[in-house]
Amino acid sequence: MVKAYAQEHVYKHPWERVTSASWRKFADPENKRTLSHILEVDTLNHKLDPQAGKLYTTRALTIHTPGPWFIRKIVGQDICHCVESTVVDARSRSMQLATHNISLQKFIEVEEKISYNPHPNNPSAWTVCRQETSIKIKPLSALASMAEKVEQRCAEKFMQNSVKGREVMERICKYLEADSSGIGL
Repeated sequence: MVKAYAQEHVYKHPWERVTSASWRKFADPENKRTLSHILEVDTLNHKLDPQAGKLYTTRALTIHTPGPWFIRKIVGQDICHCVESTVVDARSRSMQLATHNISLQKFIEVEEKISYNPHPNNPSAWTVCRQETSIKIKPLSALASMAEKVEQRCAEKFMQNSVKGREVMERICKYLEADSSGIGL
């Protein structure tokens, strides 16, 4: 069984500001409360290809395990380790993120893809964010009958966290906008 969903959100901010906010999302201390499920973020490597105008980054994320409490009891872990790969193409003004879990894979597989691109109707002022997430609970004898419900609960939690992430991004974008105008918040 696989639970998949897609979302789209338009930021009424230019691509440069939104992608800058994306890099700051986990680092800003004000966001710790809102994004409390993110425990740690470490940059594993980054590479700049000046000829292609691309930045490649890999980060490790430690996340409080999503889903119902009884699943955490069964798997014996409260945290999940994930890898996020990002490609920023300055020439085409695109930012692509792909995240997947590397721990708990015998129980659950989660893959998330996010893209930030200039909005086709207003490319200089707006940015469209597309997010696709798939959640697959692996059949376990104890969970086989409730895998679909668990996937649904996990998907609901991911969607709630996506809303929190967008709120943080909007706040950072407004801060960056005020900062670029010389107005302190």
